[in-house]
Amino acid sequence: MTLKLRLALSISILFTLLYGATSALVVLLYSDFRKQEFRERLEEKALTTIRLLLEVKEVDKQMLKIIDQNSINKLYDEKTLVFNNRHELIYSSLDDTKIKWTENDLNYLQRHKTFFKRDGGNEIYGVFYDSNSQDFYALISANDNYGKRKLEFLTYLLAGSYIVFTGLAWLLTFWLVKKQVRVLDSFHKNISSINEHNLETRLEVRENSDNEIDLIGKEFNFMMRRIQKAYQQQKEFTAQASHELRTPIARMTVQLENLKSKTDEAGQQQIAQINRNLFALKELIDSLLLLARLESLSNRKQEHARIDEAVFNSMDKVHQQYPDLKVSLDVDAAIDSNLLSLPVNQALLEIAIGNLLKNAYLYSEDRQALISIREAGTHIELSIANTGATLTEEEQHRMFQPFMRGANASEKQGFGLGLRMVQRILGAYHYEIRYIAGAQKNEFVITF
Repeated sequence: MTLKLRLALSISILFTLLYGATSALVVLLYSDFRKQEFRERLEEKALTTIRLLLEVKEVDKQMLKIIDQNSINKLYDEKTLVFNNRHELIYSSLDDTKIKWTENDLNYLQRHKTFFKRDGGNEIYGVFYDSNSQDFYALISANDNYGKRKLEFLTYLLAGSYIVFTGLAWLLTFWLVKKQVRVLDSFHKNISSINEHNLETRLEVRENSDNEIDLIGKEFNFMMRRIQKAYQQQKEFTAQASHELRTPIARMTVQLENLKSKTDEAGQQQIAQINRNLFALKELIDSLLLLARLESLSNRKQEHARIDEAVFNSMDKVHQQYPDLKVSLDVDAAIDSNLLSLPVNQALLEIAIGNLLKNAYLYSEDRQALISIREAGTHIELSIANTGATLTEEEQHRMFQPFMRGANASEKQGFGLGLRMVQRILGAYHYEIRYIAGAQKNEFVITF
């Protein structure tokens, strides 16, 4: 999971939980407020009824019923019962609503003065009224239609707003997080383009910003400048050292040739062996020098080279060193000739193909290399294969490392720089090479 997605999800989930908890708390508090308010209204109604019966002489029971029938009782669907101290019903409002009550309810009222409970859709309030002359019990039942409708409306309103605003919050959060960390995408794109051939890439940062991302970018750019400087110094040292070593080797070769005519046969054989060692050493120095100069050679000019011509030239050069090399060449006749022309340095491409041909010769059982050029969609694939022992899994992981040699190279001439040079040349032009191990068959496939 990416950092952008993780941040957006975390913020969105947190907002969803907080908004949901807040909405639920509002509904619970309003529900409790409605109950309390309705209880107070029922209490006021019950006490008013008792006082009218007890204190106002002009209001008899029949008059009180008429008042109830034409006033608030229609709003509440109410039923009012009043009992005397002998638990005798002395007043009942005019409606069909019934209140379930027992002697235990009246006894409870006498001890606790009030109670409030629910009976189906109605709510019942009971109160004990202690006057100087007589005690009264009042039970009043009603349905808080208005309060419940308000609570229902509030619940639907919060539920709808929860769905709408959480949806908007998720969309806005993802958009804002993507916008804020967009610079990281730019960083990733620039960093992924950095390789041994491209150390000049720098991250775009605001110089006067104290933003953490900009600070990291500044430190990264500073680190890349130091790496580039150290890498450049290393290349310069390798190139200079290799160049300086070539001169004494050339002198030694000339001196040995002069000495060869002055020695006997045994001495000439020893001189020939020394010459072979010097030649191998010269090849090693040339390889190191080429690796050090590869970047400048690949960027010097973007000339075009044809793959088939590079293959033929490489075959001729390898034949001069290994005359017994056999090559089987298979070129797909249906290949578009325009695809055979590549933006690559001709000499470097021939060196890469030549190194693969030398490997095919040295590590084959029959001194034969199998070359094929075929079209693969919009790409060209060049395959160079030979029969022989294949590399192990571990050797395949390290095959492009410098000075790496497999178990099958113990008696072969070389320094383990050939494949490294091939990879560096192809990598400079962003071409791909891969190794395929078959049944007693080694195959290198280059995709142009």
